[in-house]
Amino acid sequence: MPTLKEIKGRIASVRNTLKITSAMKLVSSAKLRKAQTAIENMRPYEEQLQAILASTGGASCTKTPDLVHDLPENAASCTKTPGLVHEPRAIIAIASNSSLCGSFNVNAIAKVRSVRGEGDTVYSIGRKMADAMRRDGFPSPEDFTALSEHPSFAPAAALAEKLAAEVEHGRISQVLLVYNHFVSTARQTPVVEVLLGADLSAQAPQEDKMGGSEESSDVIIEPSRKELLKVLIPKTVKLKLYAALLDSAAAEHAARTVAMQTATDNAENLLAELTLQYNKGRQQKITSEILDLAGGQANQ
Repeated sequence: MPTLKEIKGRIASVRNTLKITSAMKLVSSAKLRKAQTAIENMRPYEEQLQAILASTGGASCTKTPDLVHDLPENAASCTKTPGLVHEPRAIIAIASNSSLCGSFNVNAIAKVRSVRGEGDTVYSIGRKMADAMRRDGFPSPEDFTALSEHPSFAPAAALAEKLAAEVEHGRISQVLLVYNHFVSTARQTPVVEVLLGADLSAQAPQEDKMGGSEESSDVIIEPSRKELLKVLIPKTVKLKLYAALLDSAAAEHAARTVAMQTATDNAENLLAELTLQYNKGRQQKITSEILDLAGGQANQ
């Protein structure tokens, strides 16, 4: 049985831990509110851009509202080009730079491993993802540690442009995006989406031989559908990657908030148990000393 001194030391240790977890919960909550605002402001713009792309005849596979599972089969059906999905591919995998966020990193890493194949190149965003992929023999070509902690459009757009050029020149067949999607504070779901891989402009209806404007049922396109898609598709891909970074950041802060709340609750419960144990031991010691004094007086 531990002594009162040992119990008192454990109480002090748990109290210190409780202060840390409480502070981390408050910090994560503040960051979560900021990240939620950023992704909620981004989603309407992204959805509208996707709607414009779909209305002009471009494929909608750059945005996948439903989760894409069991790749590469579903990826092939999404791109509508079954022969297109082959090795090598590029995978943009997003996780966090630090731990103490529950199963956030574990789920993202497991999802990458489930879709990764021989010959794939993994662009790891986040230190935890980069470390895991390096141990698996898939080191990231570049360091994107800062991009995980501070999502920024410019570096995301640069990465999207680089991978688009790789696809265009045939060096890779497809680009997949793997990250944790923020559903709610209590739920973050790992998803796989097709970012690049289909010749989207080729799926558009043929231009009018007369040139100039083209008219569909409710859309008038000028100067041409081909020219519009040439500008619209790169913007959509860049925005999709940036939105995924914001989404993953919100999911990370939500996971850390929940994890720290759970740790705080457990610390409070343990502190109550240790305090009760300490009080019982102290009371028992005092009672024993009183009995010893009373016994000594009786012997006199």
